[in-house]
Amino acid sequence: MNRLMAFLPVAAFLILAVVMWRGLYLDSKELPSMLIDKPMPAFELTTVDDVSVNNELLPKEPFLLNVWGSYCLPCLVEHPTFMRLKESGEIPIVGVNYRDQQQLALNWLEDNGNPFEFSILDESGRFGIDLGVYGAPETYLVDSNGVIRYRHVSVLDEQVWREVFEPAIAELRSEEAAR
Repeated sequence: MNRLMAFLPVAAFLILAVVMWRGLYLDSKELPSMLIDKPMPAFELTTVDDVSVNNELLPKEPFLLNVWGSYCLPCLVEHPTFMRLKESGEIPIVGVNYRDQQQLALNWLEDNGNPFEFSILDESGRFGIDLGVYGAPETYLVDSNGVIRYRHVSVLDEQVWREVFEPAIAELRSEEAAR
């Protein structure tokens, strides 16, 4: 019995060390999402400019859902990519203003430009919780049926756009065309 009690702390330490060692090799940009290949959560909220929105108003084609906030410096880094996408008309972008103040969000969009079809105001963060958001920025690729197909955690810059999103969107569009 005494030998078992002496070995217990050593065993607990070894288990903890293995778990922590494994964590060193996880890619923080590939956080798991339970919503991949599932419909977007139902919502009835307002936009940052006080318009009522719900799932029915989402684009009926593949679109990006970008989680952002006026407090988020990485969101400012990815913003030029979203502005370029809006100008080119490559894909619609819907924003989710996550855990932010409405006036700060409006000021940020006025100062930096607005790439969004509309931006859902999620002051409480409840919609973000339903999406499984860890924090801003995050970007989801959603198909024409409102099903989440991909999730990117971190900045979506031009390199990520070319290497990750363009191929994923091309594949998604070809799948939808084949139906």
